[in-house]
Amino acid sequence: MDEFVIMGLVLQEIEYGESDRIIKILTAEKGLISAFAKNSMRLTSHLFAACGQLCYSEFVLRPGRNADDKMYTVVEAGYETDFRDIIYSFEAQGVAMYMVEYTLGLSLADQPAEKELKLLMNCLYMICKKKADPKIVKAVFELRMCCECGFLPQLLCCRDCGAYDGERFYLDMEDGHLLCEDCAAKAKVTCNLDKGALFAVRYICLTEDKKLFGFRISASSAGYLFAVAEQYALAHMDKPLNTLKFLRSLSSWDPDQKQTKD
Repeated sequence: MDEFVIMGLVLQEIEYGESDRIIKILTAEKGLISAFAKNSMRLTSHLFAACGQLCYSEFVLRPGRNADDKMYTVVEAGYETDFRDIIYSFEAQGVAMYMVEYTLGLSLADQPAEKELKLLMNCLYMICKKKADPKIVKAVFELRMCCECGFLPQLLCCRDCGAYDGERFYLDMEDGHLLCEDCAAKAKVTCNLDKGALFAVRYICLTEDKKLFGFRISASSAGYLFAVAEQYALAHMDKPLNTLKFLRSLSSWDPDQKQTKD
């Protein structure tokens, strides 16, 4: 098969031998693909910079010799930009690596992933440029990524009585339905959203891409948002995430205590 050119974000790099790498690239057209980058660990290699983790690059790839071979070979690679500025704090690094690990855990191989790539790069940009609190970025990523993957919550109103407004609501983690405070009590479940957090969840899931971070939330409501976003995301991920364990180990990782802004 012929070589082809494709843009992609390197999510993972695995050292192979003394100087080679196997990289996993998220692309809009082909989803998540794996590629062998010969000698790319050498500082003198023309592939060195472009094949690094969190680099968005242009790749010239050669397919495997047969249809069953899912490993591509990197022929050329041109660096365009990267998101390595996350090193300014352990918290920022932790959230970025969590988003990367979550994306790697999704079934994105052999299918278009334009929306997922755009979301991840937008969230990484917000962290790198310090345009939003990493905790807010994490919650936005979790909810919106679930929506992009087909798990949009049923946010219009209470499933049982049709109530739209209220001081407290319950969001079910499995099928995403809402219950108002009265219906939650009848169902014997505890409300996990206040009014501000429900507004934020609706906003994140339903707004257009360019306005994704255009909301504000109080410190008290943020605590509900962070908890629900994480629980909802993990309910649709079939394996534990090591990066989440790292985040929870940080002394600075206390989402309930810090007021956040967009």
